[in-house]
Amino acid sequence: MDNSFILQLATGTLVGLGAGYVGSFMVLRRMSLVGDALSHVALPGIAVSLLLNINPFFGAFAALLLVTILIWLLERKTEIPSETLVGIMFTLSLTLGLLLTPEPELLEALFGDITQIQYLDFIITLVSVIAIFIVMKKISEKLMLGIVSKEMAQANKIPINKINFVFLFLVAVIVALGLKVVGTLLMGALVIIPAATAKNTSVNLSQYTKLSMVFGVLSAFLGLLAATYIGITPGPTIVLTAGIIFMVTLFFKRK
Repeated sequence: MDNSFILQLATGTLVGLGAGYVGSFMVLRRMSLVGDALSHVALPGIAVSLLLNINPFFGAFAALLLVTILIWLLERKTEIPSETLVGIMFTLSLTLGLLLTPEPELLEALFGDITQIQYLDFIITLVSVIAIFIVMKKISEKLMLGIVSKEMAQANKIPINKINFVFLFLVAVIVALGLKVVGTLLMGALVIIPAATAKNTSVNLSQYTKLSMVFGVLSAFLGLLAATYIGITPGPTIVLTAGIIFMVTLFFKRK
């Protein structure tokens, strides 16, 4: 293995690890489609980054953060469900992104290109994933109580709206990190499929979150190895690998 491929494997597995962990809570909150739609929101930010010749992560994250804040504010002021607001933002952002993204870079933005990963991307990913784990550990119990009963969380004086915003922020971070790995069209799948797979094989919450991370790492690692060996595009291969693992666990669950 050359150094560039090792860097790709390290970055991809870190993204898979973070995506599996965050995705486990998204599935519990019934936010599966939110993760998919949020990944498309990053497209205009990527387009601006390409036009300004800066790292696409920063543009994608800026776009995701802006929309996350907007969704959080509108959800509180209008009582419109977050799924509806994300759906609206998704279509508008996708349209704007398609119009702004230079045509030669459009395919890379949609499906990712981990072969373009640089050492700076790895450092950003490593620091961000560590931060995600630290923050999630602090809010996970309160977040779970809010999932079980919002009224109970409020009765215990838990600032559930702030907790929800922090969680949405972390979702935005992991989505932005994965855009170079699998692209805007597929990042939502990398967040959701490992968590759905873990539901097929886990017997308690602790095992569920751990297995979500394991399946996220396996999807990225095996997908990258397969893509390199066969000579095909890594992003779709990673998601296809995640889907195959899901189908295998679904089969054994039914058996």
